[in-house]
Amino acid sequence: MMDTQNSLKRKPEMIRARFLFLFLTGLFSISLLSSFSLKAQGDLLITPRRVVFDGKMKSHEINLANTGKETATYNVSIIQYRMKEDGSFEEIFKPDPGQKFADPYIRFFPRSVTLGPNEAQVVKIQLNKTGELTDGEYRSHIYFRAVPDQKPLGEEDLPKDTTSITVKLTPIFGITIPVIIRVGESTTIISLSDLALTLTEENQPRLSMTMNRTGNMSVYGDIEVTYLSAQGKKTQVGQVKGIAVYTPNPTRKLQLDLTNTQDMDLKSGKILVTFAEQSDVKEVKLAEAVLTLP
Repeated sequence: MMDTQNSLKRKPEMIRARFLFLFLTGLFSISLLSSFSLKAQGDLLITPRRVVFDGKMKSHEINLANTGKETATYNVSIIQYRMKEDGSFEEIFKPDPGQKFADPYIRFFPRSVTLGPNEAQVVKIQLNKTGELTDGEYRSHIYFRAVPDQKPLGEEDLPKDTTSITVKLTPIFGITIPVIIRVGESTTIISLSDLALTLTEENQPRLSMTMNRTGNMSVYGDIEVTYLSAQGKKTQVGQVKGIAVYTPNPTRKLQLDLTNTQDMDLKSGKILVTFAEQSDVKEVKLAEAVLTLP
């Protein structure tokens, strides 16, 4: 009788242990199998990577291309983000103080796109209700979300052991790009401060800085880092393209590991950092700062 009672007490623990084992095993198996479908969903090329309405143009086109070997479907929707001080994003549903969403003033179509291998299609974005816009900047993000492949009913892979518990996880691939509406004259000023040079554990020079933004609109451009030796020689040791500081953020912290530093003397010379606006015609310098070594 004692053995029977002990067996009954252990049974729930054994069931829980078996479930945990099956769950972890399922996760491992799914991680191997789902990589193929994730790759198919991830073969999406989008141009341009940001849309800005800042003049008389009332519509823009976003080009989508499937560079993979499998047909993929994407739903198109709107999502709202706040930018954190480190440059990462967090989804929000209400604008922060000083932030304006763009989605009430845009419309886009189609809202779903199916692309075969090497096929391309255009998603068109148009301004709407422009008479309601006041001066300032409005921002939302277009979200291209992959639709996982679904097997028809009756074709699902059924577990051989009907007494076991199966777990199915489906990864979802998605890309977002900002859509920005600018109204009125920009009062934005950007500056660079708090430049500091440190060494990583691998003895790699790392430059940190703070980007400071004031005014009514965001900034977007490229960072370039140049080392000026004591003898006047210039060497590019760092570059980051596509850096933004979105409204209403006043600052953004940035770190980058320097490259091409074999001739760099950390005890002499200067480090010049420039932040310039991207342009097909002429580069427009927005900010500059110098760090004197050591």
